[in-house]
Amino acid sequence: MHYAWFFWSLTLLVVWGVVYLLLRDKTSRKEMLVVSLWTSLLGLAEPIFVPEYWNPPSLFNLAQKTGFDIESLLFAFGIGGLAVVIYERIFRIKHEQMSAEEKHKPRHKYHMFALLSAPVIFVLLLLFTNLNPIYSTFIALIGGGLATWYCRPDLKKKMFTSAFIFLGLYFVYFLTLTLTYPGYVGLVWNISAISGTLILGIPLEELMFAFGLGFLWSSVYEHITWRKVKNIR
Repeated sequence: MHYAWFFWSLTLLVVWGVVYLLLRDKTSRKEMLVVSLWTSLLGLAEPIFVPEYWNPPSLFNLAQKTGFDIESLLFAFGIGGLAVVIYERIFRIKHEQMSAEEKHKPRHKYHMFALLSAPVIFVLLLLFTNLNPIYSTFIALIGGGLATWYCRPDLKKKMFTSAFIFLGLYFVYFLTLTLTYPGYVGLVWNISAISGTLILGIPLEELMFAFGLGFLWSSVYEHITWRKVKNIR
């Protein structure tokens, strides 16, 4: 079981590669790659979660020695890209640049606030509450998503649909871990520090995280680059 976290992360990269190759246009591929590269940096936040949320055996025992590990960078890279384009892989869409007139609508006064809301919420909860960091993460993702929804209501369909699609994908993905390494969750996750609720062996908090990530992350690229999503019939 020592390399379970490493092999599980590699499995996610394989899924990422398949989805990337199946994307229909260059814009979506660029979106997936760019967001994945930036999301991979979130793997550097792993010391916040080790051992408060979990404590996975890692390559060279890095997680235990430093809190950082290589697997977290790979995992963050994979989930970031998948969350942002999974909607585009299923539905036919095209991106359109917003006009100057659209950018100056009243809601867009909160553009920067909406973009920064998730990290600000996370940091505030981390500093001023005793919540387990996984709950702070979930609240930050949902809060950031709602702020984005207000600022960019045109993205609400993609956000809401992506949340459920990514939740389903992540559920199946997590099952590969529980089936391949029975008992791994109980050994690695700090069950006593969270709800203890398992759904087919999957911690409820992991599914909360997946829903929140799909909800917020699916809008990140369009929100930052001022692009719209239009479904093609």
